Amino acid sequence: MAILPIVITGDPVLHRPASPVTEVTDDVRRLVADMYETMDEAPGVGLAAPQVGVGLRIFVYSYEDDEGEPWRGVVINPELWITPPVPGDPDEDEEVEGCLSVPGERFALRRSERAIVTGNDLEGAPVRLAVDGWRARILQHEFDHLDGTLYVDRLTHPDDRDELEEIVAEQGWGKPGLSWLPGRDNLEG
Repeated sequence: MAILPIVITGDPVLHRPASPVTEVTDDVRRLVADMYETMDEAPGVGLAAPQVGVGLRIFVYSYEDDEGEPWRGVVINPELWITPPVPGDPDEDEEVEGCLSVPGERFALRRSERAIVTGNDLEGAPVRLAVDGWRARILQHEFDHLDGTLYVDRLTHPDDRDELEEIVAEQGWGKPGLSWLPGRDNLEG
């Protein structure tokens, strides 16, 4: 297994829909193992294949709830269903989100409280995740990556969008070829 570089916003692989996985090969299995290791080292609660420069419809997730119960897995070729989000502005304390491809930054974003994701695991077995709360947020975030959408693309408050533009310009992001390596660069710390 290896820790992979995480692509930063502006790279084309993050901004286009990913392709379906047609066959689970040894290369796909190795990619998933590397994605888990990369996500854990970053640290993150999810990681989509486009974030490591691979335009395939795969994401991994890992989250520990308030009771310390682990929730971890992989979904290949996922489909997503959500309930409509509650109208209104996001709560600045409870609905703050981050992304390993916009490292170190956090913005409030309204998401649906419930989500269902279906797909397959590495053995081809069906996966069905019906979750709420933070788990629903994680699934929506990772699914968005597979459609070429970053969470910051969904920001609606003009001040947040302006702040994001300033950060991208200041960091020199927004162009192809930029990445960071968890464990070396520690941009999420």
